[in-house]
Parts: sequence; C-alpha cells; structure tokens
Amino acid sequence: MPPVKNFAPALPLGLDNWLMSFTEIEFESERFLHSLYGENPENLRLVEKALGATLVARGGVLRIEGDEEPLARSEELFELLRVGREQGFSPRNGDFNRILSKVAEGKGEEFRELFDEPLVLKLHKTSVVPRNLGQKKYLRKIMENDVVFGLGPAGTGKTFLAMAAALDSLLRGEVEKIILARPAVEAGEALGFLPGDLEEKLLPYLRPLYDAMDESLGGVEARKLLESGVVEIAPLAYIRGRTLSKCFALLDEAQNTTSSQMMMFLTRLGEGSKMVVTGDLTQIDLPRRWDSGLVQAVKILEGLDKIPFHRFDERDVVRHPLVSDIIRAYDAYGEKNRRNVEAKGERPQENG
Repeated sequence: MPPVKNFAPALPLGLDNWLMSFTEIEFESERFLHSLYGENPENLRLVEKALGATLVARGGVLRIEGDEEPLARSEELFELLRVGREQGFSPRNGDFNRILSKVAEGKGEEFRELFDEPLVLKLHKTSVVPRNLGQKKYLRKIMENDVVFGLGPAGTGKTFLAMAAALDSLLRGEVEKIILARPAVEAGEALGFLPGDLEEKLLPYLRPLYDAMDESLGGVEARKLLESGVVEIAPLAYIRGRTLSKCFALLDEAQNTTSSQMMMFLTRLGEGSKMVVTGDLTQIDLPRRWDSGLVQAVKILEGLDKIPFHRFDERDVVRHPLVSDIIRAYDAYGEKNRRNVEAKGERPQENG
C-alpha cells in the first residue's frame, strides 16, 4: 500500500530538533521488507549513515525519521528496492550498497531505468536479472544481434550473462546447440609440465565456463546437457573447420586469441546462429611477439552497425565492492606507468 506520511508541526525556535518529520511505508509482509535490505540490519545502519535518516523496521512497516531531503532519498531507495524485488531482483549486499550509493549521489535514475521494462531470463527453476544498467544494455544487445563483443574487467558478468542468454535461446528453441570455447593459453605455466592427459590439462582453463553453467542452470541440469552433447565446452582449437548452424557460440577470454584464431572463430558463424565474444584487454597472457586477436578485432570491427561492442568498467563490477577499488587502483597505476614511459621513451610494464 502507498506510504502514510506524517509531518511534525512547526515548533518554537530552539525546539525544532525535539521532533523530526517522519514517514511510514507499509509493505506486503515483514519477510518482504527484510528481503529488501538482505535481511541484514547492518544495511539499515548504512542507510542511516549515508542518507542522514533514522530507520526503524517493525513487522512489515518501515518508519523513516529525518529532515525533508533524507526522508525523500530514503523513500526513493526503498521504492527502487521494492520495484526491483517485485521483478525478481534479489539484492545481495553488494547490490544494496550500489543502489544506496547512487541514491545518495542523487543518481537513482540509473536504477529506475534498470527496472523500467524489466529484462528477465527464466531458466527452469531460476531467473537471471541484470544487476545494473550496463548489464541490461549488454544483455539487450545479445538478444537483438547475431554477433556481440563484451569487453571489460573481471566481475562485470560478461561471461555469466552470455551463458544465461545462450541457455535461454536453447530453452526457447531458437538454437539447437551451445558451444563454449576458450583459448588454452597458460597464465605463467606450461601445459606440458602439468599432470594428466590433455583433457585434464585443459580442465582448469575451461572450469570458469562449467561454473557459469552450474550457476545459471544448476549442477544436475548442466550435467545432462553436457552429457547429451547439446552443450559443448571445448578449447578454441576444436572449433576449427566447423560450420556452426543453429548454434549459440560463446568465446571467453578472447584477449588471449591470436589474430588468426579470432578470424577463424568469427567465420564459423552459420545460419540461425549467434556469437558472443568476451574479454579483458588489460589481461593479455599471450607471448609478447603475438598480437591479440581481440585487440585487432576491436580495431577492424568496432563501428560496424551489425556488430555491437559493449564496454564495461569498474563501476559495473558485481563481485565484492573491493574488486572495483582494486581495478581502479591498477588502472591508475597503469596510467601512471604509461605517462612515465612516454616521458622516458621506454616500454611500459605489463599490468597483468
């Protein structure tokens, strides 16, 4: 039901701090109200600190006390959380902190746009909902185009959302097969020195794709699709020579492809198929003498109307809030290093 607002009458000078304005918002249930702040009372204390209001939750009613602006901001915050929750958005602590920060900065409009015309992928027993506006725009591009590039740092949901879109296309009958590929490039280790046969050696490089599938669909359903061959997770080299028709193909960690590998993958596209290419241009593990196929693809293909590129940055990270701080710190270090190099005419140090 709509909030019931009560405002304190004007008091004689010097007594205005004795009684503050307040509003009460009644939600459908106590459980629903608690779900809005992740059932964590500390989140209410964070709201009080960030917005300058006093919050008391009793049953399904939230009482907010404070001056006019803190009251308005607090109401806006919980209205956004309510609308999102009703659309299937279940805020984790990190989500709650991000929404709170935007509202405190007067930028709550970003989340209103996120929750306007909700984009929800229903995958059997679970639903996938974009957790920020960048994710929504990225997912929309995937659904509306045959080839999409997703670029940005770790933790922005590039691979997970592409995986969810692939499973959604499969369940809708839009494609008949999903292929998930990664280049088998070692981050500082040689494959030949690792124990086991080829499949065992490659498993660590493909594990993030298995994890994304499990999170999207659940372990049991994911295993069924893998065992039936409907979903194939493989090193990029295994794609060579094939035409991918009625297929959703995802190339992950594409910054570690060579130029020829990237062209090979993109030209596998067949009738009724979709492709998503994801990567982080700051995390290239190729030997220095090799050029990144993703870097080259950006130079050649960005700007083509039918092949959209979506760029994430540290503000889109949906992992632990510290991940954004870490990425910002490394970016600042990299920029400082580049300026020093330009001044000295030397080669820059690698960031990762």
